[in-house]
Amino acid sequence: MKSPFSLINAVIAISTGVVVLVGYFVPLLASIRELLLQWAVILAAFALLVGVANLLLVHLKKMGRVKKGGIYSLVLWVAFFITVGVVALDGPDGSKSVFLFNSIQIPVEGTLMALLAVTLAIASIRLLRRRAGLFTYVFIGTALLVLLGTAPLYGIGEIPFLSQARAWIAGVLSVAGARGILLGVALGTVATGIRVLMGVDRPYGG
Repeated sequence: MKSPFSLINAVIAISTGVVVLVGYFVPLLASIRELLLQWAVILAAFALLVGVANLLLVHLKKMGRVKKGGIYSLVLWVAFFITVGVVALDGPDGSKSVFLFNSIQIPVEGTLMALLAVTLAIASIRLLRRRAGLFTYVFIGTALLVLLGTAPLYGIGEIPFLSQARAWIAGVLSVAGARGILLGVALGTVATGIRVLMGVDRPYGG
């Protein structure tokens, strides 16, 4: 048997979702829809603050227990407060904030992308050894075309054919795949929203 609080949560969630959805089509409910969306933004901001506080507390406990990898928790704490302090004093668009972003964030992202490329190369070799099929060769051939078309060869420079093939893959095949994924995500989101409005799924508890 459901508790009264779970039923109240379901009624609030379903009624709010219906009002927001109908507000896009009925002008009389537009002001209420905007008010509910503003409340949602405020709640999301507080949820973000709670998540950050929880992250800091978890890493603080790791440092207190002197476990393996506690140095990374210390680095997270130091980096967090340095970043917050610099952005609070200099602003998000200040020279010091931009320096932190360009000197730390961008190199870290570039390193992760380089590791991703190496990981994909190793995965391709292992895939070729275990399961050599048509799609395996297509995947490896596409990866080689993109890599060779992006990076100029030493002593030769950029090869026009490879560059054109890479541009076609990035502009046609990649965009088509990305749009297909986005359409799938959109349809899944709509289906999930309908299930929440009908009370089938209750991610808010109960």
